[in-house]
Amino acid sequence: MDSSNTAAAVVVVVVVVVIVSLVVVVVVVVVVVVVVSGCGGGTGSSSSVVVAAAAAEVVVVVLVVVVVVVVVVVVVVVVVVLVLVVEVLVVVIVVVVVVVVVVVVLVVVVSSRIIVVVVEVLVVVVVVVVVVVVVVVVVVILLLCCCEYYYYYYYYYYY
Repeated sequence: MDSSNTAAAVVVVVVVVVIVSLVVVVVVVVVVVVVVSGCGGGTGSSSSVVVAAAAAEVVVVVLVVVVVVVVVVVVVVVVVVLVLVVEVLVVVIVVVVVVVVVVVVLVVVVSSRIIVVVVEVLVVVVVVVVVVVVVVVVVVILLLCCCEYYYYYYYYYYY
């Protein structure tokens, strides 16, 4: 099997997953901002301050979500390409290093912002990221299996 074609197909699948994930994040943020801005209830300055603070929290959460999604997608692409091109040991080392970096970044974000809402949203983000990674891995495995099957079918049928 031509590993460069498979790697290109994997990259295309991962890019589609990233685009869909980011669109979902943007839609959720827009909905949250609309709901939060509708929760003011009055025209006084205190309600505007509450809405502004809530909007700032939403922006921070969105930035964290986008960073986590992008990091996960980059990790998946790198791991898949490394699996197709180089030894398995290199892949294990890269995965361990990236996981450590992501955990450190999440700990720094959570510890620097001691806000229950941010922690809850980070938990949701982690769950969403895990689901996205599982979906990407399943799609990649299916893609690799299909490519492998057609390669062997073609090889044995024509030779």
